[in-house]
Amino acid sequence: MAQRMSLVTGGAGFIGQHLVQQLLERGERVRVLDIADSTFLGPEVEVFRGSILDSDIVGRALNKVDRLYHLAANPNLWSARKEEFEEVNVQGTRTVLAQAEAAGLERIVYCSTESIIERRHPAASRATEPAPTVNDMPGPYCRSKFLAQEEALKAAARNMPLVIVNPTLPVGPGDRFLTPPTRMLQVFLDGRTPAFLDCQFNMIDVRDAAFGHILAAERGRPGELYVLGGENLRLRDVLAMLEEITGLTMPGISIPYWMAFAFSAASEFIADHVSGRPPVAPLAGVRLARKPMIFDSAKAVRELGLPQRPIRQALADAVGWMIEEGLLCRLPDNGRKGLPWAGGRGKTPKILGAK
Repeated sequence: MAQRMSLVTGGAGFIGQHLVQQLLERGERVRVLDIADSTFLGPEVEVFRGSILDSDIVGRALNKVDRLYHLAANPNLWSARKEEFEEVNVQGTRTVLAQAEAAGLERIVYCSTESIIERRHPAASRATEPAPTVNDMPGPYCRSKFLAQEEALKAAARNMPLVIVNPTLPVGPGDRFLTPPTRMLQVFLDGRTPAFLDCQFNMIDVRDAAFGHILAAERGRPGELYVLGGENLRLRDVLAMLEEITGLTMPGISIPYWMAFAFSAASEFIADHVSGRPPVAPLAGVRLARKPMIFDSAKAVRELGLPQRPIRQALADAVGWMIEEGLLCRLPDNGRKGLPWAGGRGKTPKILGAK
């Protein structure tokens, strides 16, 4: 049997790089399409450096590919150029799906996000809460991902073999471009804020999120959405774990939503009109935090076999990696267990029955 070829768009990203490593561990040939330098992924990875907006390079990258994992996107909650979200996340997804349809692939996995779907946990909201629309999305990132997911659903309705996964907040080692969850951890670890908004959210180990994509390709039902989540937590729970892991003092003052909103609005105004640098607390993130973002991943666990590693270990690995990379100003107490991170991404679990 010929060796399977998989294309990962956004393979240099946080989840993407772990997915690439796991595919290689399973003996697959892997190709990456990304605008970022992907050479760090290793010589065994075939790299196409370019944009998903370029239909020509997307078509060439899909040549002789069996499976497509489409992760490429702008994952940030703020950008100096707001139209970039629509260009990359929506138009880019249209381009990729159009070329994938022409290529006749055996399976496509589209990476969406939890921030655009209705909360999927009984404790989160009433069952009668209406499904969200694009007008409910808090900011250009969420609007763009909502519209991109609509494109994926339309493709599945055209009988394309496409499965959608909605990862929650990924944490762990290797976040080279500092996505919002890692940037949040960095802010607290460096002691750059004395207070916090005690919101609720779901976190997943980035390695489990990556493996969930493979499981979706192997076991997912076309047209279905799978929430790839781990533990539902309050921010104060995460801060307590970080304090225990590192020995560093975390902020102990919880502020009300209106205060967080006011600070964020001022911070984003300065970012948009003065500094041009990302705000400490993007307004979209504060708006998302207003309601509990808690999810039930039972469907992914039941149908896909999604692993559920402890978030405490993912946090310890994230901190250890940030220390190795010189990303922290405050260094943890050397006597604390679990640090520094020993390196390695962790072996991929085997899929029983998978070829």
